[in-house]
Amino acid sequence: MTFAENSLLKARAVAQATGLVAIADDSGLAVDVLGGAPGIFSARWAGRHGDDAANLQLLLDQLADVPDEFRGAAFVCAAALAVPGSGAGSAAEEGREVVEYGQLEGTLLREPRGAGGFGYDPVLQPSGLDRSCAELSSEEKNAISHRGHAFRALLPAIVEALSGR
Repeated sequence: MTFAENSLLKARAVAQATGLVAIADDSGLAVDVLGGAPGIFSARWAGRHGDDAANLQLLLDQLADVPDEFRGAAFVCAAALAVPGSGAGSAAEEGREVVEYGQLEGTLLREPRGAGGFGYDPVLQPSGLDRSCAELSSEEKNAISHRGHAFRALLPAIVEALSGR
């Protein structure tokens, strides 16, 4: 039911299947006035998984009467690391898990702008900028990305896991 649970589920499955250190993520859009929705349902908000146009239109329709000052939202990412254990059975040897978070906060525009990106990128204007995520270059978006923040935060745990500590 959360980004963290979903990312851990993915990382655990890979770690268990391969016996290797695994990382995974889950992300989506959290809208303040919708109590964090669409959240983990971002990719299927309109009912069909991956229908970006329908998801975007439904969100805009739901927020049509919301004043600009209440249109806060953020792209959220939970990045998970799963380190497989030795399989000996004790809790200490079952492995280790770490989850880190990243956010890209902004305001939802009333109409899509820009041709780049995907999903909700055309309607999220990052805080402090005058363009939507879909109007940013790849370099600009990557520098402020919720996924980038989460994986940079997870990096020390990844290094530690790969170095065998």
